[in-house]
Amino acid sequence: MTALDGPAYRALFTSFTRTAWRWEAQPTYTMPAEQSGLARFLAGEPEPPDHNADWHQAIRAWTATGKNIARVRAVTPPLTDYQRYQLAWGIPGNVRAGEDVRVLDLSVHPEVLVPQRDFWLLDSTTVVHLDFDDDGRLLGRELVEEPDLDLYHQWRTAATTRAVPVRQWNARP
Repeated sequence: MTALDGPAYRALFTSFTRTAWRWEAQPTYTMPAEQSGLARFLAGEPEPPDHNADWHQAIRAWTATGKNIARVRAVTPPLTDYQRYQLAWGIPGNVRAGEDVRVLDLSVHPEVLVPQRDFWLLDSTTVVHLDFDDDGRLLGRELVEEPDLDLYHQWRTAATTRAVPVRQWNARP
């Protein structure tokens, strides 16, 4: 595996040609840039109109050129504060920008065998692991050399076919 610094990681997102798919398994992500938004959400404040605007702009640019960006977010109720924040503030804006985001409730689908490690699958051939500590802090990113693509494709298929679109998830009673 090859460690990816910020510029090398970002370069992968300028060079993918068709698809970028993310598996999100962590119950909490402790990303410095999100902490003020999370605090505002937990305080009951309204979502700012420019929340996550840079990511939304990137999604719109990718989809305008025919690229597809998607993810499946794993959850096991009860949801963490971070999951509630993402499902209310972060992900709906991603969907409006053109990302296909789905939610896989592992308490409903315990038969789905998926990794606890987050990853990106770019163009169905490039795998990047995202490593987090127990508190959701990013420890690093690694480009997987010679990944078992059949396994990653199986995980993507299993997660995607059993997950529901985030709009459907958020509309539940």
